[in-house]
Amino acid sequence: QVTLEQSGGGSVQAGGSLTLSCAGSGSTWRDYGINWFRQLPGKEREGVASINGLHSTIYADFAKDRFTISRDNSKKMVWLRMNDLKPDDTAMYYCAAGLRTGWSPVDPYYGMERWGKGVLVAVSS
Repeated sequence: QVTLEQSGGGSVQAGGSLTLSCAGSGSTWRDYGINWFRQLPGKEREGVASINGLHSTIYADFAKDRFTISRDNSKKMVWLRMNDLKPDDTAMYYCAAGLRTGWSPVDPYYGMERWGKGVLVAVSS
């Protein structure tokens, strides 16, 4: 099993950038896909980006051109770099570990075994 600890987040003006971090532990870290989700105020949780132990990635359409997910297996770290942030990106952001790359569009919780506590990203116009 793995545990996840998030850091990063905060307030930024539109057009700015932030990097979120997800620190893991556990001997099977490399076996897990690490996923970033977000939950906008009053909305359902949605997938943002995913990366597996072989560094294959998946992005939600809204994230493809502005967000980059990366990981370092030796450090047990995953990052989400977010550029050109928009007020619509304001949300709680969560990392989650699952034994698959990607997420279910119907149930984002499906297959996720561990969740970070979440960090707030607030983008002002």
